[in-house]
Amino acid sequence: MKYLPSLLLFLAIGVVPVAHAAQDIDNLGSLGQTDFKLLSKDLGSALGARALSSGEPPGLTGFDIGLSVTGSGLKHPEIWQSATTSADAPGTLLTPRLQVSKGLPAGFDIGAFIGAVPDTTIHLLGGELGYSIATGHLASPSLSVRGTFSRLAGVDQLDLDTTGVELSISQGVSVFTPYAGVGRIWTDSEPAVSTGLTRETLQQNRYFLGTDVNFLLFRLSLEIDETDAVTSYSSKLGVRF
Repeated sequence: MKYLPSLLLFLAIGVVPVAHAAQDIDNLGSLGQTDFKLLSKDLGSALGARALSSGEPPGLTGFDIGLSVTGSGLKHPEIWQSATTSADAPGTLLTPRLQVSKGLPAGFDIGAFIGAVPDTTIHLLGGELGYSIATGHLASPSLSVRGTFSRLAGVDQLDLDTTGVELSISQGVSVFTPYAGVGRIWTDSEPAVSTGLTRETLQQNRYFLGTDVNFLLFRLSLEIDETDAVTSYSSKLGVRF
């Protein structure tokens, strides 16, 4: 594990690219309040925290480190185009992230992530706290609950946070651990005073389905989720030790 610090630095540089300022959210003042609310819903759905895990804690001395990417289909790309004065409206918003979680006593685990949206100034950071309600066995599933938090940074005209809670169930089958869950996300979106817009506080339901695939030290996670009609596809490749 002597190369782990170098690996983490390499991944962090890859996850937080230099922004090209091609699609910066710098034109919120052109939106009406209704469109700002719809944009906030899209951003909350796309940028919220995702554990990308079956919910099984890594153990008291365990770590889980991975690089993930999420592609979210924007429900209102034309509003994004207006808010960014971009010539193109992206059909999918990509958010690569570096994620780290650590096992704690009594079935708890804690995690954090950093990320960015390529070709923008948008950066993300967040965290999570999970608890294993029931540990699965051959004939019984695992059950876990998780709280999440994320914050948007790098945008002068917008402060946006999400908090969430989710319940998931999983069942290991050979090297696969399929899982499913439901959750609730609260999005707090506050524009700069100069835009003439007012703060929006939103509540959104989240449903997700995925699987972990274990290859000895390595773990691949694949997940699809829907949050307020925004569908996202995610994958994470990492190590657990």
